[in-house]
Amino acid sequence: MSRWVRGDATAEQLSDQLLSPVWTPASRVWVAFVLLTGAGTLMLFGLIAWTMVEGIGLFGTNIPAAWGFAIINFVWWIGIGHAGTFISAILLLLEQKWRTSINRFAEAMTLFAVMQAGLFPILHLGRPWFFYWLVPYPSTLEVWPQFKSALPWDAAAIFTYFTTSLLFWYLGLVPDLAGVRDRAPGRLRRRIYAIFALGWSGSALAWRRFRIGYGLIAGIATPLVLSVHSIVSADFAITLLPGWHSTIFPPYFVAGAILSGFAMVLLLLIPARAVFRIHNVVTDRHLDVMAKMILVTGWIVLYSYVIEVFIAWYSDSEFERYQMLVARPFGPYGWVTWLAIFCNTIVVQLFWFRFARRSLAVLWIVSLLVNVGMWCERFVLIDISLMRGFTVSKWETFVPTLVDWGIFAGTLSFFCLLFLLFLRFVPFVAVYEVKELAQEPDDEDDDDG
Repeated sequence: MSRWVRGDATAEQLSDQLLSPVWTPASRVWVAFVLLTGAGTLMLFGLIAWTMVEGIGLFGTNIPAAWGFAIINFVWWIGIGHAGTFISAILLLLEQKWRTSINRFAEAMTLFAVMQAGLFPILHLGRPWFFYWLVPYPSTLEVWPQFKSALPWDAAAIFTYFTTSLLFWYLGLVPDLAGVRDRAPGRLRRRIYAIFALGWSGSALAWRRFRIGYGLIAGIATPLVLSVHSIVSADFAITLLPGWHSTIFPPYFVAGAILSGFAMVLLLLIPARAVFRIHNVVTDRHLDVMAKMILVTGWIVLYSYVIEVFIAWYSDSEFERYQMLVARPFGPYGWVTWLAIFCNTIVVQLFWFRFARRSLAVLWIVSLLVNVGMWCERFVLIDISLMRGFTVSKWETFVPTLVDWGIFAGTLSFFCLLFLLFLRFVPFVAVYEVKELAQEPDDEDDDDG
């Protein structure tokens, strides 16, 4: 019996268990949540349309806090997507078997999070219909991107990240889509899945080419984990604003992104595990390892917080010291700073204890608090820094509007809607990987109790 797959189910039984949600009738609870999140998504697109007509004056942005809510949410969403690539690509190359059963959740989460993230910079441009000006394209008008700005590099990084993640996710789905094609009741459903299965035959040659292609894309995706959020951090680090001009930002941003991403995976995985009764596939060991990853990245974030304060003190710059030691912890939104520290560094210390790592309630609540904390960190980093710059006469307090909150809530709804559709129409566990893993003997001691 494998240490990562529980029970004595045969390969055929595992296929039936993990593929059957695709063709079983939708429950009323699922329909209710789809309607609820669908309403939130309609609100999102309604507010986007209103913003495009009226302009970003509907936002709470001001001078000097010109980045407002949009860039907070952009950085938060793009960070959440990092865990998907980390779990799927890096752990695949490192041959970490605990990624099996949860990698497809993480990959889907990455795609849906990047889709939400991409909305905010476009809206924040003010003239979103000219978003293509960020792309280096031939133009008879001689309108070229400003390569000294971080924005074109943001656009390139996000587009590359999304494209690679989509290819990686879809390629990994092909064998399981063929499994649905062969098992699903109804001719129409089988034909639809046959199209997306790309004629998969399951031959030795097909598997050989699949493994090569999957490994190549994993190798391409791996540096993106480091590059994408490092490039996003350049939006801040290349400026001279107190609290931003720091070389610690790239690793600091990457660690925070992986922390929030792992927390979001647990936030989605725990309810899905209960609803679909896949405890034998997503075991307590999976949750335990995920909790340990949150603990590790939480300590990296804590170290970054300490180093930020130390750099400000050691720099002997009165502006840096004021930003880090006064404006953030004791300024207009000081409580947000302390909430971020509490959620990102204090709460995660619960995972030193085995009972916390094995308690579904503790895991879910801590994961929720981590994501709240990471959003608060983005608020502190972006808007509090902008509100308290060099010149006192230009200090201004940022206050988000109902449109700001509505668009943010709408992206949460859109994200949840996409995830619900994913659970309903796509095999959400890599069935072929689970079946392979189930055949491997467990050579280690069982510590599941």
